[in-house]
Amino acid sequence: MLRTPERGATHVQVNRPLLDEFAGLLDSLDWEVALLQEAPPRWFAALAHRTRSSGVRVLTSRNWCPAVQGRIADWNPDLIASSEGGSNQILVRHPGRVLEHRRLTLARLPERRRMEWARLELRELRACVANLHASAGRPRLAAAEVLRAAGAAVDWSGDDPIVLGGDFNLRPARDPEPFAELRERFGLGEPTGPRAIDHLLVRGLEVVERPRRLAPEEREVDDPSALRIRLSDHAPVVATFVR
Repeated sequence: MLRTPERGATHVQVNRPLLDEFAGLLDSLDWEVALLQEAPPRWFAALAHRTRSSGVRVLTSRNWCPAVQGRIADWNPDLIASSEGGSNQILVRHPGRVLEHRRLTLARLPERRRMEWARLELRELRACVANLHASAGRPRLAAAEVLRAAGAAVDWSGDDPIVLGGDFNLRPARDPEPFAELRERFGLGEPTGPRAIDHLLVRGLEVVERPRRLAPEEREVDDPSALRIRLSDHAPVVATFVR
C-alpha cells in the first residue's frame, strides 16, 4: 500500500510533477495488489501501464474542475498541492484481474471519503480487497467510517478472504476500541503497529509477512541536484498473505 507524493515531503524542494519517479518506485516493489490513497485521478492509467497492471479507482475529495486542476498541477505542483484532486486506486499486477468492483461513500463533509472494494482473481487465489482513506483529525468520525467500511466489505466478500487497507487516521495505541471491534465483529486484524495510521487488516488468509512500514530510504529516489526526493510523507506498508 502506497501514498502518492505529498508536496514538500522532500529532502530538496522540487516544484515539478513526480509521476515518473512515483511510477518507477511503485514498479520496483514486489507486489500483486497495490492500494493507493490520495492519488491524482489522472495518474491512474499511467501507473497501471508502468507497473503492468490493471485496476479500478474511485474519486474522493477536491475534484472540482479536473481539466483546470490538471493544468495548474503541471505548471506549478506546489501551488495546487493536494487540491489537484484525489482518488483511491486498486492496482492488480497481470495476470491478476478485477472480477467485481463496488464503492461506498463514507462521508461528504468536511471532505468526501469513500471506500472501494474489489473481488480479485490472482495467481494463487481469489480474494477481496477494500481500500479507504478515513477523515483526518477527527478520531470518532474516522472510527465510524472504518467500521462502516469494514461491515460493507465483509458483507460483500461473503466467504472469500479479504484485506481491508488504507489510511485509517487511527493509531491503535491512542484509539484501541475500533481495532478491537474490527477484530471481534469482523475477524480483521492485526494493525500495522501501535502508532501507525496506515493499516492492512486481513481475514481468511495466512500471514506470511505481517504488515510493516518500509524504511524512509525505501521511498526515496535520486534527483539531478544530487539530493534525495522522499516521495511520500507516509511510509508504504507491505505484507504477504497466502491461502
